[in-house]
Amino acid sequence: MSSAFKISVTKMDFGVSEELTGKVYDTIIIGGGPAGMSAAIYAARYGMSTIIITEEVGGQVAKAGWVENYLGYTRIMGPDLVSKFEEHVKYYNVPIIIDSVENVERDGDLFKVYTMNGDEYTARTVILTVGEKKRKLNVPGEDTYNGRGVSYCAPCDAPLFKGKVVAVVGGGDSAASAALLLTEYASKVYLIHRRNQLRAQKYYQDLLLKNPKIEIIWNTVVKELQGDKLLRKAILQRVDTRETFELLLDGLFVEIGAEPPVDLFKRIGLELSQDGYIKVNNLMETSIPGIYAAGDCVDLTPRDFRQIVVAAGQGALATYSAYNYIIKKYGFNRH
Repeated sequence: MSSAFKISVTKMDFGVSEELTGKVYDTIIIGGGPAGMSAAIYAARYGMSTIIITEEVGGQVAKAGWVENYLGYTRIMGPDLVSKFEEHVKYYNVPIIIDSVENVERDGDLFKVYTMNGDEYTARTVILTVGEKKRKLNVPGEDTYNGRGVSYCAPCDAPLFKGKVVAVVGGGDSAASAALLLTEYASKVYLIHRRNQLRAQKYYQDLLLKNPKIEIIWNTVVKELQGDKLLRKAILQRVDTRETFELLLDGLFVEIGAEPPVDLFKRIGLELSQDGYIKVNNLMETSIPGIYAAGDCVDLTPRDFRQIVVAAGQGALATYSAYNYIIKKYGFNRH
């Protein structure tokens, strides 16, 4: 590989230079999770000018606990895997701009991308890899104690609860992973689930049931969170009997799934599924020619198989399709 590729990544929070906003990119990648990072690597290898615009590097993977099923790593923490992704993107000198995209509009044959910081970017194609955002419980006290006992990121905050009593809300893989990670710090971990069986993989379920620090509270939901300056207890309710009771705890980790940024998709004018995911074909093409999508934000079966390796593969495929679109429309001499 040529040493010309070995230059630093540009990461900016504010004051993006005209050098980045004043040019036409082959593609702009919106989102910095595994799908977006993979798309960027392939774009660089295809010789496509590109940038990543993302609210955070790594997406949900940056908030994940132990990742044990990504090819090449027997076991790695989510944030560490994100560092590997970023290092790979850095190798190809793809700028990563920390900002939030407000809208994408067609401008003749091109697309304009508008951000919350007031910047405007232009591209021949756009690849959406915005993933999903964590769902909230939407119960009294949740916002009050957010950051004061309530957390949505176990790897980020688990060390803060050493020797403490905590609870995780959820029943899927992310909830199970969070509970297992928390046992490395907390003295007791409750897993609160609204049903009488978990949705997590059997592998995770076996680990949960064998861990003496974990206690599962079945058929139960959180109704309210209470405390003083910090979270002190949760008011729970049995789904079957409607009985309410208190659970004393120091921390509550919310892992009840995620949802895509539907409002952004509607502003762009994309065709969506009933629950707000982007409809794509097997080439990751959306309903708007020149706009592609990949990762957890797309409506592809099986939707319940949210895997890092799947997102990365889709990101690569989206770039492949964007590259072919550009070659057919502009030819090789487009700059």
